[in-house]
This record gives sequence, structure tokens and C-alpha cells, in this order.
Amino acid sequence: MDADVVIVGAGPTGLLLAGDLAEAGVTVTVLERRTEESNVTRAFAVHARTMEELDIRGVAGELARTGTPIRELNLFDRVRIDLSTLPSDFASLLITPQYQTERVLQQRADALGVRIVRGAEVTGLTQDGSGDGGVDVTVCTAQGPVATYRASYVIGADGVNSAVRRALGLPFPGRSVIKSIMLADVRLSEPPADVLAVNAVGDAFAFVAPFGDGWYRIFAWNRRHQVDDKAPVDLEEIREVTRRALGTDFGMHDPRWLSRFHSDERQVPRYRVGRVFLAGDAAHCHSPAGGQGMNTGMQDAANLGWKLAAAVHGWGGESLLDSYHQERYPVGRQVLHSSGAILRLALIRPGWGRKARNIVGQILMAIPPVAAAAAGTISGIGIRYPAPPGADRRVGTRMPNIPVTGGRLHDALRGGRFVLVGSRAPTVDLPAQVDAAVPVRPTGELLLVRPDGYLAWAGTAAEFPAWANRYFAGSSRPVEHPSTTE
Repeated sequence: MDADVVIVGAGPTGLLLAGDLAEAGVTVTVLERRTEESNVTRAFAVHARTMEELDIRGVAGELARTGTPIRELNLFDRVRIDLSTLPSDFASLLITPQYQTERVLQQRADALGVRIVRGAEVTGLTQDGSGDGGVDVTVCTAQGPVATYRASYVIGADGVNSAVRRALGLPFPGRSVIKSIMLADVRLSEPPADVLAVNAVGDAFAFVAPFGDGWYRIFAWNRRHQVDDKAPVDLEEIREVTRRALGTDFGMHDPRWLSRFHSDERQVPRYRVGRVFLAGDAAHCHSPAGGQGMNTGMQDAANLGWKLAAAVHGWGGESLLDSYHQERYPVGRQVLHSSGAILRLALIRPGWGRKARNIVGQILMAIPPVAAAAAGTISGIGIRYPAPPGADRRVGTRMPNIPVTGGRLHDALRGGRFVLVGSRAPTVDLPAQVDAAVPVRPTGELLLVRPDGYLAWAGTAAEFPAWANRYFAGSSRPVEHPSTTE
């Protein structure tokens, strides 16, 4: 084998996954078609749950320093979602360009010894079954000759036009939902007072976000002028559309880059085929509304990484690998629906329809449970996975970053390990994959937290050994029964 795992794609999803695997002692090679880094980025939003995952990995603080948090998200007109009440250390939306997220994640991957091969375009993929089988990935390099990389597992994190997905022969059903979105990087003579400026008026949409270095990214859509993605972009049209949507063009000038793209809503029917997995935009793509795409992909990676490491190390079986699709496919579907709904509401054309949308939206956001559910959905804080039959109803929920002896839970989770949270030092012999943490405020029960910060199990010390011996079936040592119970 050239590596335990080959990841195709060095975007945020692939880089986060590569770092997780390397930190768990798994050898990783990342194949990236691009030959150099680029600031051609569409993602600017890092949501609270993604920041929590980055905090578990010790890099949230560095990324936070590159951007600006906003605590209220303006969807359209006066309909706003309050993020400041989220039950999180990151009760906001961080505005920072995607290349900053990639930079932070690549630095982590580099420090962990991840091998990244640039200029490697995937041209084929074959796998030879389960058991001791593997996967061969064929690439065409920048130098021309064909090379083959062999691994136990392969992940396609190579975007909407995924070569891995095509090699698997998987369909990507869905449709285009908004065409001819114009992009521009510009200077502004009169920058917006808020970090973000965004609005839609039926036949025009505009979004303005800062790079943080004096440049701004403009997204603009003109219902009156729908053309092919390859059609040239005129800065004057972007100015005019921005004025219609936002009342001003902020004095935009000196564009350094102009382009067009279209946005699709699509989802692959299976995230796993044998030893090959799909993650991020290769598995699902959404409308740009709500800034969900990059965040959903990075959370895919957080879910998959520890499961692949378990398989490589011999204790994670097929059912654990299958749980990646079982847990993440419904999340991708939910995000597809929620972001699509936001887009359709934003682009309502009749004036009376927009007024009705605004009135109903403001009424709903004034109802605390509805407002909390909306904030939890868009931030990812509200995501939960289904609990197995007979399990405690809390299993699959996100575990808060509670204070524990020596720090906080996220500190204890660093290194990609499980953490058993107990009212005092556990009286059981822990599996090799598990560390212990004592909460500052005792709970009177045991809670086992997965490496991605979700609850794996809850119960008593008397119940833990039998459950752990089943779950960590390939662990290096059995779990002994406690001498006393909690």
C-alpha cells in the first residue's frame, strides 16, 4: 500500500479529514488537481458547529483571528436570526474567506506529516473488494506520465465535478436552482457599515463580504440577464444590480477578478461504495443561501475520520463505516432543503409576496422556540444523529464543551480519542481508545463522547464494560468490571 488512505481533493473537507487521520496514526496521501493555492473562493461563512469541530482540533482560535464574528444573520430585509443565544462558545458566524480556512487546515496537516501531491488529476479508480483488498487510484500528473496510488480506503473530496464519483458510476440527481451568479473581487470607496451586506428584491440579489485585506467579494444575481457561465462579466452590471438590491454600490472599483457560476441542488444516493467514500461537494451541493456548503463538508470529514481510523487500526467494523452514510446523508438532505427554502424565499418576485414573507418571518423569529430551532439549524448546533434502539435518548446529540478537570471537554478530545466523562475518576479499566475526564460539576453518570464531539453512550459504570467490549470489539484489551458502581 502507498498509504492507508488516499484523499482526492485538498479543499477544507479533504484537509480536515487528512489531519484527523494523520493525528490518529493513519498514513495519508492527498491528491490535488490544483498546482498552487488560489483565492478563487465562494465560501466566507464558518458556522458555530464547524468552529467547535475546529476547536476540538486546536485551530479555531487561529482561524477566528483571520475574520470577524457576526451575531445576527440577516436573511432578507428585516428577518434576522439571532446567533448570540446559541449554547456554544462560538455563538456567532465567522466571516473569513475560504482560503484562510484552507491555510489553517493545511498547516495542521503539514505539521502532522500528511503528504500532499499537487498537479495530480484522477483519471481512474478500481477496487478489489473487502477483507484485505484495496483501491487503486490512477492519476495524470503535471509532468505527464500516469501514476497509480494504492490504499486501503479512498475518499473523494474533490468537489461538485468529482472524478471519484464519476469513476464509481454514481448519479448526482438534482437540478440547477440559480444561474448566472456574478462574482467580483473589488475595492470599495464606501465599505458597508456591517461586516456583511446582503439583500434580495425579487429580480436582483447582492452579497458583499470582506477578505480582510481591503478587498471585497461581490456576489450578484440579475433576473433580467440570465446568460451562460462562460459569458463575460461587466462590472457596471454588478454595480447596477448591487444598487437595486442594497441601495448603493459602495463605490466599487478596480476589479481584480470577474466570473460567473451557477448553483445546483444535488445529492449522491450513496456516500459509500465498498472502500470508497464521498464527502463534501462530491456528495452533496446546495444553494449558497445560509453559507452551508463548506461547513457541511467539514462536518462530513469530522464524522468520517475517526471511523476510518478505527477500521485501519482493526477495531472498527463494516457497521461503523456504514454509519457514515446513515448519519451524514440525512444531514446533507436537510441542508439541501433548508438552504433551498432560504433561497426561494429570498428570490420571491412580487412585492406583496416579499411583504408577506417579511411579516411572517418577523413573527416567527419573535417566538423563542422557533427562533432557537432556526439558529440551531443554520449553525449546525442543532444537528443530531439517531440513537440505536434501546440506547439513552441523548445518544447522537452534540456534547457541550463543559468544564472538566484541567480544562474543557474540547481540550480532552484533542488527538481524536473518545472521552469518558464521569463524576469522579472511573473505576473501570478503560479501552485503549478512551481517555477519562472529570467534570467540574459532577453529573452522577458516565457519558462517553465520540472524537467528533457527539455522545456515543450514557449509563452507569456497571453497564459500561459490557457495552464497551461490544463497541470496541478489536480493542487491545478487554474492559474489566468495576469494583464499585457510580
